[in-house]
Amino acid sequence: MVYVLSKTGQPLMPTENHAKVRILIKQGKAKVIHRCPFTIQLLYSSTNYTQKVTLGVDSGSKHIGLSATTKDKVLFESDVELRDDIVDLLSTRRELRCSRRSRKLRHRKPRFNNRRRSDRWLAPSVKQKVDSHITMIAKVHKILPISNIVVEVASFDIQKIKDPTINGADYQHGEQLGFWNVREYVLFRDGHTCQCCKGKSKDKILNVHHIESRKTGGNAPNNLITLCETCHTGYHKETIKLPKTIHRGMSFKDATFMGIMRWALYERLKAIYSDVKLTYGYITKNTRIKNGLSKDHYIDARCISGNPNAVSNGDVYYYKKVRCHNRQIHKVNFIKGGYRKRNQAPYEVKGFRLYDQVLWKGQKCFIFGRRATGRMDLRFLDGTHVNASVGYKNLKLLKMRSSYLIEQRKVG
Repeated sequence: MVYVLSKTGQPLMPTENHAKVRILIKQGKAKVIHRCPFTIQLLYSSTNYTQKVTLGVDSGSKHIGLSATTKDKVLFESDVELRDDIVDLLSTRRELRCSRRSRKLRHRKPRFNNRRRSDRWLAPSVKQKVDSHITMIAKVHKILPISNIVVEVASFDIQKIKDPTINGADYQHGEQLGFWNVREYVLFRDGHTCQCCKGKSKDKILNVHHIESRKTGGNAPNNLITLCETCHTGYHKETIKLPKTIHRGMSFKDATFMGIMRWALYERLKAIYSDVKLTYGYITKNTRIKNGLSKDHYIDARCISGNPNAVSNGDVYYYKKVRCHNRQIHKVNFIKGGYRKRNQAPYEVKGFRLYDQVLWKGQKCFIFGRRATGRMDLRFLDGTHVNASVGYKNLKLLKMRSSYLIEQRKVG
């Protein structure tokens, strides 16, 4: 499929007549704008006739499915992998700033006590994912004449998932009702008894311990258990191991994200585009099963668009959102000699950058690692290793890195 733009940059209907495209480029009547997805722009005036094209969006916390279809044909399908490292990076930044202040080194003053959040404030991890949805929808609008957008959103009743029998006023009487804080609730829940030795140590000092670190697991009650001082100290000294029966409860991070982002995404899309509609997961599932389609993000998006029987040519574009810049200047720990090693590699090594798309022995792959000697670590977009050490002289640059890496794949 070749995507076509008019002389003024407006998207037209795509074409599968590759011979005509080659002739136009050879005669200087068109120029290549993008190689993936392959897009050309006409250099002469043409008609602006278009058909009705519906864009289905399968929103998610880890993946986005996109499918632009007409009544009988799939024009564009993609699967977008989102970033999931925002919380970890913010936690690391907070640790580093706190440690600098405690060591009384040069640092910026804390500024979290003198700021007011706006009414539409979103957590950075949620905001980044909502922005990614908006960006990907805009990318499709640049190459196709989209008529309307249908977005699937999800609504999760987390309390119902925890307790299927909950009903009516029970929603106002949660598990922590009547307790001052989470610590008090966890101690009461565990009967003020160490969950490791069950009181055999006779230690009366009790601690609330994180099963997963607070950095990754948070302060939810299902991530906390009661340990006595003896077991708590022994665990951190690695002389005591917790029983195998102790593990973190179910995480509702993704469900919470979907509950927060659905209206934020809908309101922002309504402010940009004129025709935006919502649909729900149970409708998509019913449509997919009824038409005998497989479960995949772009397949769900095709069902969301309202044209589940549209014929696809098998091309699916896989996008991966990557970090734009590493802001951490130094490593956390000191190395021999009492100084900190730099955490940032050079931006360019032998003319190549991180995540550049290159050609090596006829294979299109990406640079996932670089060495000062010019040896590159090549991988596909899904992380599959191609070669861990290839000399830069054997590589041909196809496309400079961007915040969205793209790879074209054929599916059955």
